[in-house]
Amino acid sequence: GAAIAAAGEELAPADKRMYALRDVTGTVESVPLIASSIMSKKIAEGTDALVLDVKVGSGAFLPSIDQARTLARTMVDLGTAHGVRTTALVTDMDQPLGRTVGNALEVRESLELLAGGGPSDLYEVTIALAREMVELAGVDVDPEEKLRDGSAMDSWRAMIQAQGGEVDAALPTATEVELFSAPATGVIQRIDARQVGDAAWRLGAGRARKEDAVLASAGIVLLKVAGDQVQAGEPIMELHLEDPRLLGAAMESLAGAVSIGESAPEPRILIHERLHATH
Repeated sequence: GAAIAAAGEELAPADKRMYALRDVTGTVESVPLIASSIMSKKIAEGTDALVLDVKVGSGAFLPSIDQARTLARTMVDLGTAHGVRTTALVTDMDQPLGRTVGNALEVRESLELLAGGGPSDLYEVTIALAREMVELAGVDVDPEEKLRDGSAMDSWRAMIQAQGGEVDAALPTATEVELFSAPATGVIQRIDARQVGDAAWRLGAGRARKEDAVLASAGIVLLKVAGDQVQAGEPIMELHLEDPRLLGAAMESLAGAVSIGESAPEPRILIHERLHATH
């Protein structure tokens, strides 16, 4: 069986108070406190095995590889010390992963991947994480084969049905789509993940305060990615939104987000490191 669930009030209840203290004491970015906050909930769940995806880059909470590595190692050691078989992959978030940013847009892209398609970078990271999961769980299956034969999609549909969801429910779509164009002619070198994320947030895909509403349809679709040749003025992103008044701020967030050069960029490293128990 399987479940997708949010943490309830009774799961590691002290963590919320600890986080509030971190906020007022300027220790939100303290690696030991981040690690203990995450792992307290994971250990309290009673899981036997855990695979962690620790992001690094401009779009990650900890942008430097040294910080990400330290966080990953700390969490792996904490899990191991409490009897949880734990592995961490440090994966790249300096540029967006896949072609979409936003709730319904990312769900749609995830379904494309489950159907055997999807962007190659998203596929690579997903398969790597899935392989870690089945290995730790002691299950002898090939995640790629599960995508090819359709059983991964079957399992997803069964999960939705078991939790009372509508498998074939239509995903929300934005009422307006605007374009963001290439600022110059050349080859895209990099698209900054944090700036794209900020733009999606300004379109309504995220919230500034807990009470703010999230627009499921809002977000960004990348029409071009690093390594693609573009002409000045050519559309490279779609901005999906409901309120035209939000467009200006989103466009401001994207200023300078796309770097364009004359030659092909260095190949992107998607999986920087794998960390596991050392004893």
